[in-house]
Amino acid sequence: MLINFNPLALFQTKGKIKKVFREAKASYLNRIRFAVGMFYFGMGLSFATWASRIPDIKTALHLTEGDLGSILFALPVGQLIIMPFSGKMVTKFGSHRILIFSLIMYVLCLINLGLATTAMQLSVGLFLFGLFGNLANIAVNTQGVYTEVLFRKTIMSAFHGMWSFAGFTGALVGLGMLSLDLSPLHHFLIVGGIVLLMVAFNFKFLVRAKEKVKAKKEGKKLFVKPDTALIWLGVIGFCSMASEGVMFDWSGVYFKDIVKAPGPLVVLGYTSFMIMMAGGRFLGDGLINKFGRERVMQISGVMISAGLFTAVFLPYIVPCTIAFMFVGLGVATIVPTVYSIAGKNPTVPAGEALTIVSSVSFLGFLMGPPVIGHIAQNFGLQFSFAFIGIFGVLIAFMVYKIRPKA
Repeated sequence: MLINFNPLALFQTKGKIKKVFREAKASYLNRIRFAVGMFYFGMGLSFATWASRIPDIKTALHLTEGDLGSILFALPVGQLIIMPFSGKMVTKFGSHRILIFSLIMYVLCLINLGLATTAMQLSVGLFLFGLFGNLANIAVNTQGVYTEVLFRKTIMSAFHGMWSFAGFTGALVGLGMLSLDLSPLHHFLIVGGIVLLMVAFNFKFLVRAKEKVKAKKEGKKLFVKPDTALIWLGVIGFCSMASEGVMFDWSGVYFKDIVKAPGPLVVLGYTSFMIMMAGGRFLGDGLINKFGRERVMQISGVMISAGLFTAVFLPYIVPCTIAFMFVGLGVATIVPTVYSIAGKNPTVPAGEALTIVSSVSFLGFLMGPPVIGHIAQNFGLQFSFAFIGIFGVLIAFMVYKIRPKA
């Protein structure tokens, strides 16, 4: 019996096997990307869920505006307290372990907020909510950096887009829960259960990596001078997050007091900003991969300044709405890009690098809105918006100086 042997058929078979392996690898990488994206979404949904019920909790606990303002400060205090330790924990135990643990605790803290019956309980609950929120933030962004390395292209902006999309989802779910007359506790339990299911279905696909310290050990110093490049990246993030924080807290006031928008149109500025910021994050990776980080970040800085200055000099509904869209597009990609570059620093582990950059950046989000309030009180709200508008130009200048191509 003769057997026909065709060498070409063998090579064709090998080619098919290689193709199957490539497709399997691509499928697995996409599953990792989806899993990490779900953790970003879970974090955003948890925070938006809390934010959507603040008025109801204020009413239930009989809090004044002053009381609520003081209590809300507990959240950033919790974030600031854990910041010096977040990166070291992520480096030591692995971002995947810290992310799973911290997001579960974040959800439990959310549910705990619904149980608060006194101002003190709410304050302690918010402190813990901020603490575990920051820990999860460093861990999830470290996972984002690892996943980006696997794909060998920029995808960090889309991950942050998932967080922004979760904010919209959380707001819509909050409206639904209000229409059903559900208490904050029941609302938080339902959302908490959904987020825990996300964790259960996706934790196996997180990138399992423990970083080795890349820098040379400098004895056993408690404090080591941070990498200069990371400080510059943090300052860029500071300018962006200050602009973002101002839009979150003051865009509605600007439309009411300066633009004189009627009734429901007061929220138009904030809504247009949020839509463009979320959309810009999903589009940002493609633009960065095509034009490069440096050019996109410089254009983004110019857009922030152009938007804010337009709102100052043309304080009318249509120009201001378009202007706030520009600001939304401007801030969309800057922080994700800064985190992406920081996470690939050659001398500092990703978790610690992200802690340095996010610590400096977060100060902008924390300090921007109150600074605007003091400037507005003395010089007017338009002048304060013009002051923040300078930050966009500073971003473009600093990007030019450090040329972030990592």
